[in-house]
Amino acid sequence: MRWIVGLGNPGAQYERTRHNGGFMVIDRLAERWNIPVNRNKHRALIGEGVYAGVKVALIKPMTYMNLSGEAVRAFMDFYRVPLDDGIIVYDDLDTEFGSIRLRYKGGPGGHNGIRSIIQHVGTEQFKRLRIGISRPISGADMADYVLAPFSRAESERLPDVLERACDALEAALREPFEKVMAQFNK
Repeated sequence: MRWIVGLGNPGAQYERTRHNGGFMVIDRLAERWNIPVNRNKHRALIGEGVYAGVKVALIKPMTYMNLSGEAVRAFMDFYRVPLDDGIIVYDDLDTEFGSIRLRYKGGPGGHNGIRSIIQHVGTEQFKRLRIGISRPISGADMADYVLAPFSRAESERLPDVLERACDALEAALREPFEKVMAQFNK
């Protein structure tokens, strides 16, 4: 089974915020693949189905961002799936808004959800797709920025960004990750 985790925070007040880019991608994949993500298991909402002949699980941790690793570890332990079969999708301040970046490894870069996952899986080596949200203006509070809704201009471009992220994830299920990185990290 291949699995994709989108990071975010549960609750209506966070739905359209920058920090919920991972949840938004999972929701879009669920629509594309007709996989309801509604089973509450392992401290997450999970949906299972098939895409391109591959069994997949779509996962939205319900632990809030800073504890995302707890849900990831619980899912991995229950299903006995290797870390290499998963991809983590999350927002990234160091990636320009409108861009996506795929990587094999790396530190948390100040992202508490990624820090939690690294802590719970014991390595920085896992596949990830970063959704660019850019940095706020100098002096702005980082927490306020990531927990704020996208600007009007960003909201207009967001559907295209989410579609491109979904295209990359679909490609990652069909092709080697290195090839997908070369194709989408432009």
